[in-house]
Parts: sequence; C-alpha cells; structure tokens
Amino acid sequence: MRPEDWQLTYDVDDFLARAGDFLRSRPGPHVMQLTWAERVRARGVAAFGAEAAVFGVLEQAGEVRGTFYRLLPRGLGLSPLTPEQAEALAARLAALGHSVPSVSADHATATAFAEAWQRHTGATPARSDTQVRLYGLGTLTPPDPMPAGRSRLLGEEDVAEAVFWCGQFAEAVGEDVTVDAGTWAHTRFADKRYILWETPDGTPVSVAGMNPVIGGQVQVDVVYTPSALRGHGYAGAATTEATRAALAAGAKDVVLFADRSNPTSNALYQRLGYRTLADWALYDLSGPARAVG
Repeated sequence: MRPEDWQLTYDVDDFLARAGDFLRSRPGPHVMQLTWAERVRARGVAAFGAEAAVFGVLEQAGEVRGTFYRLLPRGLGLSPLTPEQAEALAARLAALGHSVPSVSADHATATAFAEAWQRHTGATPARSDTQVRLYGLGTLTPPDPMPAGRSRLLGEEDVAEAVFWCGQFAEAVGEDVTVDAGTWAHTRFADKRYILWETPDGTPVSVAGMNPVIGGQVQVDVVYTPSALRGHGYAGAATTEATRAALAAGAKDVVLFADRSNPTSNALYQRLGYRTLADWALYDLSGPARAVG
C-alpha cells in the first residue's frame, strides 16, 4: 500500500460524494465521521478556518476502504483501519506537513495510527485517561417503573435553558469549551435537540440530547443529571425519551458514548437495551518529538 493511495480534499461535498455510501454502510463505527462531516457541510468550511478542515479517502480497486477527517484544533478522526492503512496515512500526512494534535478512533485504529505517527514524526503519543465505549441500540427497554414526572422537548424558545444545561454538562465532564449565549451557535451543542425530565411539579432534573438524523442514525449525546439529584432514575428516563424521539424521527440506528470508568452509566445503558459496538481511544500527539532517522 502506498501513502499516495490516501486522497485528500478540503471540499466536504466532494468527500461525502466519494465516501458517503461507505460511511452509511456502517453508521455506528462511522458516527464521528458522519457527524463532523455534516457539521462542516451545514456550517460551511469558513466556520472552521480555511485549512482547518481536511478530509481523506482511501480507495483501492475502485472501492473506499477508509476515511479520515482532521479538524483543528480537535484533531484527527478515523474510520476503522488496519495497521497497514494507518501506517500509510501517517506517512502521507507527515510528508505533507499536516498538523495532527490528536487522534480518536476505535482503540485498535487509534493505537495503530499513534504508533505510526511516532515513527514518522518522532512525536510522543500520550493516551488520554478518559476512555469511552460506543454503544448501539438493540431493543429499547424502558425503566419499569419510570420515575414520577414527564419529559419535555426543548424548542427554539428554550435556548437559554439548553445553554444552561449544556454548560453544566461541559463543566462536569471537564470539556474545554465556553457555553454561553455568545458562544452557543459555534459549539457542538447548538445543532442538537434536548429533552428534559421534569418532576411532577415541573422542576427539571435531567437532560438528554440528540444529534440530527445523519445516515439513518441518531447519536444520543449529552446525558446529565446534577450530582445531588442522581440515584432516582432521572437519567434513565431522559435517555429513554431521547431514544424514543430519535426512533420517531426516523432513525434506524441509535448510538451513544459512555465513559468506561463510570460503571453506573454503562450499566444503565445496557439495561435500556444498548449493546457494545467498540471501545474508543484518544491520543494526544503534541508531545515532545525526537529526531527521525
């Protein structure tokens, strides 16, 4: 395999025209590829910087075998790749002088690329302490009984409430982002819909967010209950209602990520009918470099 087999483009429409069928053929493992390509398409490349958004397609014998996106400052996102494919991509990006501050993908792919990047650039990879697991919905199994209360879908008139909840979530998980009225439109939270679970008196106690339907799939993203309110089944109720809303919107597949170090949330999602698709890894590639022979 030659590094030149990886074809790069700054045009997201060109990328989706060439790789869209490949990505939609396995929407679960390709969830981040589909999500970020659609965000770039919807918001325009200018929103990410002239050369911040780069996409790539690996074609062999007329068929797409792999893809990537690179968004600065987020880093590189990969479809599942073999070690040989990851090696060729690392060689290609290094030869072109592309900055790759980090890489995220399924564990085997991310690890293969991080090791290859070190070989080609000398950069020392550092694996993130936060490791997540990708789940896909089997058969939804709602909690029985559901906690007392009801769900409420936030509308356009509820932006301030969405900003508040997403700000609380970002702070709780240590996400390096400012979420307020001024920054909202430029965050990853702005293109989602949100469902609140409210107690019988109307007090909101938990939130679950949903990405748009992309490639026939919805990612449930942002599930948060304030620490003082946990243990009452509110997150399970909110996640159930978000999942139902995703299915009602036409999603054939529903996926979500969970922090592998949190046994409570992982057990919850499994009780609701979600099944493991892949373990995910993130490597920081901005570490000190050594000379490459």
